[in-house]
Amino acid sequence: MNPAQDHQRQDSISKDSHGQSAPEEQSRRALDEDPTEHSEQDHEDHDHSEHAGHSVAMFKNRFWLSLVLAIPVVFFSPLVAELLGYIPPEFVGANWIAPVFGTVIYFYGGMPFLKGGIDELKSRQPAMMLLIAMAITVAFVISWITSVGIGGFELDFWWELALLVVIMLLGHWMEMRALGAASGALDTLAELLPDEAEKVADSGVVSVSIDELIVGDTVLVRSGARVPADGRISDGEAQFDESMITGESKLVSRQTGEDVVAGTVATDNAVQVMVAATGGDTALAGIQRMVTDAQQSTSRAQALADQAAALLFWFALSAGVITFVVWLLIGSPDEAVIRTVTVLVIACPHALGLAIPLVIAISTEKAARSGVLIKNRLALEGSRSIDVVLFDKTGTLTHGEHTVTGIASANGITQTRVLVLAAAAEASSEHPVARAITAAAQDSEASDKGLAATDFSAEAGRGVRATVEGSEIMVGGPNLLIQYQLEPPTEISASTKDWAKRGASILHVIQDRTVIGALALEDQIRPESQAAVSALQQRGMKVALITGDAQQVAEAVAQDLGIDEVFAEVLPQDKDSAVTKFQDQGLKVAMVGDGVNDAPALARADVGVAIGAGTDVAMESAGVVLASSDPRAMLSLIDLSQASYRKMVQNLVWASGYNIVAVPLAAGVLAPIGFVLSPAVGAVLMSLSTIIVALNAQLLRNTELNPELLAPTPTKTGTNETKTGSH
Repeated sequence: MNPAQDHQRQDSISKDSHGQSAPEEQSRRALDEDPTEHSEQDHEDHDHSEHAGHSVAMFKNRFWLSLVLAIPVVFFSPLVAELLGYIPPEFVGANWIAPVFGTVIYFYGGMPFLKGGIDELKSRQPAMMLLIAMAITVAFVISWITSVGIGGFELDFWWELALLVVIMLLGHWMEMRALGAASGALDTLAELLPDEAEKVADSGVVSVSIDELIVGDTVLVRSGARVPADGRISDGEAQFDESMITGESKLVSRQTGEDVVAGTVATDNAVQVMVAATGGDTALAGIQRMVTDAQQSTSRAQALADQAAALLFWFALSAGVITFVVWLLIGSPDEAVIRTVTVLVIACPHALGLAIPLVIAISTEKAARSGVLIKNRLALEGSRSIDVVLFDKTGTLTHGEHTVTGIASANGITQTRVLVLAAAAEASSEHPVARAITAAAQDSEASDKGLAATDFSAEAGRGVRATVEGSEIMVGGPNLLIQYQLEPPTEISASTKDWAKRGASILHVIQDRTVIGALALEDQIRPESQAAVSALQQRGMKVALITGDAQQVAEAVAQDLGIDEVFAEVLPQDKDSAVTKFQDQGLKVAMVGDGVNDAPALARADVGVAIGAGTDVAMESAGVVLASSDPRAMLSLIDLSQASYRKMVQNLVWASGYNIVAVPLAAGVLAPIGFVLSPAVGAVLMSLSTIIVALNAQLLRNTELNPELLAPTPTKTGTNETKTGSH
């Protein structure tokens, strides 16, 4: 069939649609406001952990080559051989293995730290890079002086230089790999748009690139296709899936004259849309800009290790200068050089370099095994001090799909019979509501489930019709009742009024033009949600709910779960401002969501958490992803954050404390009483300090992160269970 033929009006006749009643719809046109100019290239967003633009692969490659070269350097070291009790083989050139390989390690493996140190020096912000660069440079220079026999010094630090570079490369590689904060949110948003659109022209329907569309063009959006640009329906009506934009699961009926948004999907009918906005003027582009602005406004605090390294740099430099001056003043220039070099080399942070990366790597792995994927280190660090947890409703605290939650019946017909007849009529439909009804019937104990239906048909915006056991069965919403001028019995109306107060979608079941029952369909609350909310509140956190759904829907869910504050009928830009509202009160906010419209709020929040079943863009904008879709995993994240922070502080205290004690000893403060820390012993003690830090980080693996143990789910949640009419 060619496009022109397919465009005929019969293609717009519904194959399956529903006219169920829905709660009061929130405004849908706020996305159509005029955006400001913005370049997506401005999204470049980097933090200090990228180490002057170096990549993960670069640190990895330099680590492995430096490790290979370091093995012979360490093996042929006289000090290491003496400590381990072996004699290195002797052959021509053996004495030059360490200097040659050590030089390669210094320039190749140490180059990222040398460049980083220079950058820190230029910016007058000394930190880890400058401290490492200073130590390896001092070790390199004095080792060459010793190797060529200048001055008679015995300061062979080649093995120390090699190990230092290898350990630092390993630490930075682990750190960058653990961060893993992808920046593809904008690309994911862009992928919601089709590459081509079907433009309606005088000659028929032609395929054009969406870049060629202009305001005023008319495009054909087929059933199952995405809307290529913001516009207004000029012909036809359809149920639209707007979940990729709003994050809400309920299909929305759109008729002639109503607005539609680029990226949404027409699920059941073909419609014609007159283009009102294209490219950067669309609502989707507006959301892109909000994501970009929010990500760029997120603070990028320096790592604790860099702060400690900055202090340690000045401490080591001052100690080195004082050591050299004091030993010169007492008339020992040779000892002045030895003591000063020992101070500067010992001050380099083997342990400090691993203190943070090891904890990050272990905590990331531990979290992943518990269904918590850490994408951003700062999100993990910040989770320990959260004041407010702001949950999106649909797909986060709820399943994000329709479920039959209530059945009412009349005229002596059982509720099970009503469900079975409705399921039979809906069996040929692919509508999400139909799938919910048929699934409920299959789960029931009805002996006659699985009845066959014939003569199936559907009417857009009204419902479905079929013949079941010789009777005409219709299932639909209020429009169906209006069309056939039907009134539901009093006993059914009593139930439907209660359901409507909760914001449930209501379908009536009609047999031979008589209303025999009604079904309530709601987005079912996850059984884990109540346990998650209660546990968070017990830990002193405020729990809030935010949704684009109607007020009564949000309040019903909040009441069931005991949530503290509710934001309902919220548009995308308002979700972002809800986070800002809490932050303006001095509170730290964790936003948990799954939809595209959650992306700006996820990026704006102190900690953005995307539910695992959510959209890709939500995951890209968040610092943490809950892979299991279990909201109780928030407890795992918080406990892990607190435990990892303790380990970071412990490691930093130990690593820095070692230097604070060892540096004065290396400088010779106890020389008057006959105790002097030799360079070799100082280097060995430094290695032991590194081992202690590594072992302490391993204890993090004992932290309990199983959500089922942190917040056991009650046997009965008391939420969204299937309710029946009392008659």
